[in-house]
Amino acid sequence: MSEIVTKSLAQEQQEQKIKTRTAVEGIAGFTIVAIATTVLAVLGAVALYAQGQDNDKYALKSPSGIAFSDFRGYEDWAVASSSRTDERLKVIVANPTMIKAYKAGIPGNGQPFPDGSMIVKLQWKPKKSTEAPFVVDVPDVFAEAFVMEKDSKRFPKSAGWGYAVFNYDAASDKFTPDPKALSDCGNACHTAVKAKDYIFHPYQKR
Repeated sequence: MSEIVTKSLAQEQQEQKIKTRTAVEGIAGFTIVAIATTVLAVLGAVALYAQGQDNDKYALKSPSGIAFSDFRGYEDWAVASSSRTDERLKVIVANPTMIKAYKAGIPGNGQPFPDGSMIVKLQWKPKKSTEAPFVVDVPDVFAEAFVMEKDSKRFPKSAGWGYAVFNYDAASDKFTPDPKALSDCGNACHTAVKAKDYIFHPYQKR
């Protein structure tokens, strides 16, 4: 009889240990899931915040109807060329469609750029470097993004090219569409290079 009682007590103790271990494992599992959910939520919020920051810019449209969102990702496009005026340092970047056309010989071969080609001229106010051991101008404050996109159906009156300028204000960290951009220089200026499909800058050797 004592053996049966001893065995019963041992079984109860073993069952209690199993229940305790199961409960602990359940709590631990819940904790891990809760932590993972929290981390994912935080990462998601950060991503949404960053996306929201971009959306502030990419929600803009020029008076001519060109959306800044057409040029999404331009920050990482390949450099085609650069230029310099007294007021601006400029870097010209192009989307993959246009870079591919450049490398195929356009416009030097007499062919036009295909629809979908896009170019952005990034413009900074220059300043003299205080660090270089020689005289050199470097970018200071970003000023504006001059954009062009090729769409023969949307822009038939300007040889298929659409033009816009988005000004940047460093104090507010905001872009705004320039309402006077096309009266300053759009298709009218680029007509001078009609033979090169209205593009001033070739793809520079590197």
